[in-house]
Amino acid sequence: MAQGDGAALPGVELGALRATKETDRNMKRIGGWLYLLAIAAVTLLFGCGEKKNQQAAPAGSGSAQAAAPALKELNLFAWSEYIPDEVIAGFTKETGIKVNYETYGSNEEMLSKLLAGGTKYDLIQPSEYVIEALVKQGKLEPLDHAKVPNLKNIVADVRDMPHDPGLKYSVPWMVGFVGIVVNTDKVKDPIKGFKDVFQDKYKGRIVALNDNREMVAWALMQEGIDVNQITPENLAKVRPILEKWVKLVKVFDSDSPKTAMLNGDVDLGVMWSGEGAILVNTDKKFQFVVPEEGARQYIDNLAIPKGAPNLAGAHLFIDYTLRPEVSKLISEKFPYTNPNGEARKLLSEAELKNPASYPDIKTKQTFRDIGKAASDLDKMVTDLKAASN
Repeated sequence: MAQGDGAALPGVELGALRATKETDRNMKRIGGWLYLLAIAAVTLLFGCGEKKNQQAAPAGSGSAQAAAPALKELNLFAWSEYIPDEVIAGFTKETGIKVNYETYGSNEEMLSKLLAGGTKYDLIQPSEYVIEALVKQGKLEPLDHAKVPNLKNIVADVRDMPHDPGLKYSVPWMVGFVGIVVNTDKVKDPIKGFKDVFQDKYKGRIVALNDNREMVAWALMQEGIDVNQITPENLAKVRPILEKWVKLVKVFDSDSPKTAMLNGDVDLGVMWSGEGAILVNTDKKFQFVVPEEGARQYIDNLAIPKGAPNLAGAHLFIDYTLRPEVSKLISEKFPYTNPNGEARKLLSEAELKNPASYPDIKTKQTFRDIGKAASDLDKMVTDLKAASN
C-alpha cells in the first residue's frame, strides 16, 4: 500500500495493539471494524494537518519549519507510568518549554485520541509495529539527526530494527520483554515456560496481559511458529490452546499486572519485564522466568507526528532524554532494558543484574505490522474470552 494514500493504517487494529485493558477511566473497548474507521479518519486528519501547516519538509531541507525556534509549549502524548516527573521538570527548567504530558494505556487509545483532533501532539510514544505502520502511511516527521546529537548513545542492536532501520523516524525509549513471574512461596513446581503456567491446577491463580496479540504469540511460540505468521491456518491451530488458557486466568491486566501479585490475589503472572523487575526488587519470593518457548521483545519509541506544531521542541526533548544522566533516571523509575549504552554505564551492579531488566535471552521475536490479519486475531481471542465468562 503506497504511503499517503489515505487508507487505514495497515495492522494497527484494536486487538493487535499492546495493553487492551479497560483503563481506570472506564474507557470502552472499540470493536475492530469501528477502529478501522477511526484510523481512516486519523489518516484524513493528519493529511489535512499537513496541507494546512506545510511542515512535511524532510530534515535538513532548509525549510522555515526546520529553522524555526522552539515554541514555549510541547504536547507530549505517552504511555502512563513511563516518564518520570523529574525528567519533565528538568527539561522545562533548562529550556523554558512547558510540557503538557497526556497519558494513555494502549496504542489504540493513543491513535483514537488523535481522531478527536482537539490537540496537536508534538511527540507520541508508539510501540515498534505501530511505528512501522505509521511510517508506511507517511504519518511521522523524519528526524533531523543533527538536532539529536545524543542519538549516538543508542546501542547498536536496536539501531536497525525492521520497523525503522537507521532510526529515521523514531528513537527507542525502552526495550522490554514478556516474561513469567512466580511467587515461589506459593508455587513449588518448576515453571519454565507458558505450558507450565497454563495448567488446570493453577486455575484462578494467574494474571496475564490483557492483550490479544500477545496471547496468540505465546501460543504460537509454544507450537514453534513465528509470532508474525498470523494465517487462518495458524490461528485455527492455536485456538484450542487459547480456549483453555483464557479459562484459567483470574485477572487480565496490561496496565499494572504486578498489582495482583503484590496483593496476593494470584501466584503466577505473564507480564511486561519492567513490571517483573519491580516485583523482583520488592520481594525475593518473586522469581522472573524467561519462557523457554522464547521471549517476545517490544520496543517503545519517541516519534514526531506529521504536522507537529513544535518540531524544534520535540527534537530538544528527545535529545534531552538521551543524556546519560537523564536516561539513568528513567531506568531507576521504570526498570526496563535501557537502550542507552552510556546510561547503562551509570546503573548500579544490582540494577544491571536484575533478571527481568536485563534477562539472558537466547530466542526473541519482535512484532511486525500484520495488516488486516489483526482483525481476525482480535475477533478470535475476544470471542474466546467472552465464551469463558
